[in-house]
Amino acid sequence: MGQHLLTKNTMQMNNYTDDSANIAHVLTDAYFKGIYEGGVDLLGSTFYSGTLLFGDVAGKPYFKTLPQYLDGVRNRQSPKDSGKPFKGEIVSLEIINSIAVAMVRVKMYDFNYFELLSFHKLDGRWVIVNKMISDVEQ
Repeated sequence: MGQHLLTKNTMQMNNYTDDSANIAHVLTDAYFKGIYEGGVDLLGSTFYSGTLLFGDVAGKPYFKTLPQYLDGVRNRQSPKDSGKPFKGEIVSLEIINSIAVAMVRVKMYDFNYFELLSFHKLDGRWVIVNKMISDVEQ
């Protein structure tokens, strides 16, 4: 019986490791890169189509649908083209079965954002289903 539990726990750990790597890949190779370059198609690929975005920016309430958010990205100067520093980093990641929450930090323009990104594994692929954002002092 103890052997069975060890095998089950080992399998869960392997899944966790794979899922962590997959979510980190979405964040670093698509989410952060899409924000930095202004790549709306790449950035959009990280989200579920019905994603909503909430929070505060510069002390003001923030609410957008995914199309509104992507339209804003499309129509602004990208951080890459602005020449200002940009940094995206994963602060923490919690995974429970097919759901996950990533806390990330995005420094761009004159903003220092902390974001809570809710993920769900749909059709074998991790996608962001909710984004909460807060601009904090540098």
